[in-house]
Amino acid sequence: MKAKRVKLGALLVDRKLISEAQLTEALAEQKRTGRKLGRVLTDIGAISESEMHQCLAEYLQIPFVDLAHMSFDPKAVSRLPENHARRYRALVLKADNRGLLVGMADPTDIFAVDELTRILGQTPRLALASEADLLRTIDVVYRHTDEIVSFAEELREELGEGDIDLEALQAEEGSPDAPVIKLIQSMFMDAVKVQASDIHIEPDETCLRIRQRIDGILQEQIINSRRVAQALVTRLKLMCGLDIAEKRLPQDGRFSIKVDQHSVDVRLSTMPIQYGESAVLRLLDQTNNLADFDNLGMPATILEPLLNLIERSAGMVLVTGPTGSGKTTTLYAALNHLNTAEKKIITVEDPVEYRLERINQVQVNPKIGLTFSTVLRTALRQDPDVVLVGEMRDAETVEIGLRAAMTGHMVFSTLHTVNAVATIHRLLDMGAEGYLVASSLQGIVAQRLARKICEHCTQSADLEANQRAWLGRVLTPEAIEATDWQEGIGCTYCNMTGYRGRIGIYELLQINADMIDAIRREDLGGFEQHAHDDPTYIPIVQAATDYASAGVTSVEEVIRISSGIDHGVPSPSKDPLLEDLEKLDELEQARA
Repeated sequence: MKAKRVKLGALLVDRKLISEAQLTEALAEQKRTGRKLGRVLTDIGAISESEMHQCLAEYLQIPFVDLAHMSFDPKAVSRLPENHARRYRALVLKADNRGLLVGMADPTDIFAVDELTRILGQTPRLALASEADLLRTIDVVYRHTDEIVSFAEELREELGEGDIDLEALQAEEGSPDAPVIKLIQSMFMDAVKVQASDIHIEPDETCLRIRQRIDGILQEQIINSRRVAQALVTRLKLMCGLDIAEKRLPQDGRFSIKVDQHSVDVRLSTMPIQYGESAVLRLLDQTNNLADFDNLGMPATILEPLLNLIERSAGMVLVTGPTGSGKTTTLYAALNHLNTAEKKIITVEDPVEYRLERINQVQVNPKIGLTFSTVLRTALRQDPDVVLVGEMRDAETVEIGLRAAMTGHMVFSTLHTVNAVATIHRLLDMGAEGYLVASSLQGIVAQRLARKICEHCTQSADLEANQRAWLGRVLTPEAIEATDWQEGIGCTYCNMTGYRGRIGIYELLQINADMIDAIRREDLGGFEQHAHDDPTYIPIVQAATDYASAGVTSVEEVIRISSGIDHGVPSPSKDPLLEDLEKLDELEQARA
């Protein structure tokens, strides 16, 4: 269909959706800023975006489409190149026997419609879509998965049936046209676009699996050629300066790459497996601003006492949780908060993940004897105010760190424990003396990362029986029934997962006098009792449940991240039979 010329302001005034005064105000703002009239009208509150869309769609006699709940055919979408889609705010929604259906933010733009007709080779049918939704959808649907498959197929054909010529691959390293280079570029561009934290390259018996970890969950793509993996891993090894002839032993390396205005540090780990070499790439985007407490999303009930702890002149603060729970991000936020000209800060890491100005960062290298304990001893002779130890891995490092905290240094480090209370058990199991822990430890932060429900497809959830039973350990039946629990049903913006983005779930245990006394005596039962009696201590499961109650995440996600954690929350309602048994037990003890 041909685009109609529409004077939007006059149309909205004629339909009595805005007043003449509002139109005059919007036209003046449009002249001053150069923005489109429709955007100005919604920004000044003259009309809602949905009302304007409905009016315009009715006048033009075209449908208004909700892109969030549409499924897209990649072949149809690819009919319009991404640069044109962004330029003309347009997206091919469907291809059928009636031709192409194209969604546009401004179907009245005659020039844009003419250009789309020329590019597509046919006159499209038009539909109206929200500009904000359209731009978000373009970000989602124009991924590089098809390019990855195409370049992998091109590489497979180039390799033929013979073995990989390693010398030829080395010679082609500077050639941007080499299929393996184009495959790597597309792979990284797609990973950066979807904010993947890791890329897994796994050869199987008949295929190659490329998996990306997005919001903590792996998403898989299969390429029907196992031999591509060998060329891909070889190229990645060359980029790291590793030994490409060694396929029997694991290797680790690192390189930096520029991807779509993003400077990304890549850590490569290879491992021999049954069908070749598996490679995992950890992506560290150096372009994004280092997280600080202002944008970390930490609640005030945790943040305020934590700042009080880390601003002390001496002591130890530990951050605990499983791999991928955001411990490093929290520690870097603490360093960023303390990083001033008046403080000497030294970090001992494996590896150094983000580079910080003014901070002395040391990467351990066990091959030459540069271990955590060795570097930590040296660091303490460098007159530091703050020391960060990447991880407490052995008894020697733990003891040096605790003694450093006792002797006037602020020490930060991490441990892998399920919650804050279990950290004391872990330290004592590693051989730390109770009096050292009691004298040095100031506080423990335990954390997890939970996926947030996608705001575009959230809806009320009907709890399953097992979910109600699980919640019953934390909440009363009345609270469970009174809460409007939410879930995501899946849409275009969240890749049909129902989740988009993550939020930190934290618990903070501040070591008080009663806990110090129990730790010194290595009375773990007494320590746990004092911890749970502390009114400022909110267990991580309770914190996660509170986020689910507020509709930020789902009950399903809370159960997933809480797996293996002791609730640490007294049951909200005690079983009468249990009360009778306790009374009988008290009577027996009294008789004895």
